[in-house]
Amino acid sequence: MTLRDVLVLLRPEHWVKNLFLFIPAFFAARLSDPSVLLRSVAGFVAFSLTASAVYILNDLADAEHDRRHPTKSKRPVASGVIGLPLALVFMVFLLLISAALASWLGQKMLMFTVLYFLSNVAYSFFLKHIAIVDISLIGVGFLLRVFAGGAATGVAVSQWLTVLTFLLALILALAKRRGEYLIETQQGGSTFRKSLEGYNLQFLDMSIVVCSTVAIVAYLMYCFSPEVTERIGSHQIYYTAFFAVVGILRYLQLTWVYEKTESPTRALLTDTFLQLVLLAWVGCFVWLLYGRHS
Repeated sequence: MTLRDVLVLLRPEHWVKNLFLFIPAFFAARLSDPSVLLRSVAGFVAFSLTASAVYILNDLADAEHDRRHPTKSKRPVASGVIGLPLALVFMVFLLLISAALASWLGQKMLMFTVLYFLSNVAYSFFLKHIAIVDISLIGVGFLLRVFAGGAATGVAVSQWLTVLTFLLALILALAKRRGEYLIETQQGGSTFRKSLEGYNLQFLDMSIVVCSTVAIVAYLMYCFSPEVTERIGSHQIYYTAFFAVVGILRYLQLTWVYEKTESPTRALLTDTFLQLVLLAWVGCFVWLLYGRHS
């Protein structure tokens, strides 16, 4: 066992998903407050450790199936590099540190952290085998991240943020399932994920289109909402819609043209186009929420 094997087990590259914890404070223009930023960072660390524990649990639960997967078979648990007892020790250690941090941030933060872990336990051992329920639970996981960010900083989570987060998570989950379905087809129909039996390409493609369309409409409604423009103090928020639409189109291109979204995290971390669009979108909001009032 090497350090690289441990890092593969913990999957720190997937911690990028936990940046959703910063969203409530960011959109409330509170991240410039050092105490709020500190609590957001602490919440990010707590959820990241819990997420790594969940990945270990997934590896333990999926070991047999992963051994039949062209790339997942190389994971430490599936390949036997890290044994079951040691993987369990890692998982318990991470959960203890995460629980301690979450407790320091308050009861609500601890509650959302526990709910996140328990929902993933249910996902790993049962719910991931049920089509539609599996992707819905992925959406719930992203919502819990956002709610945890609000709980850690004391910032209320708006209805817009809740709806848009869930829709974005569904798009990512559907694209991921599509990539997995294509791999299964190429492997001659050897099912490594039981829920794929409830999907086909037509359904996945149609669902991605529906969720993407609704997400764009919801985002435009958010941009023109009097409540939002009044809170931000600007009607120029609609300029950010350009980057939101282009970002979704690029992700759809990666899904349908280049077929690179089996791992949404890898797609984000490796695609320069998507990274630039995301940075421009964030930059617009930084200017609207922080720059104009400095």
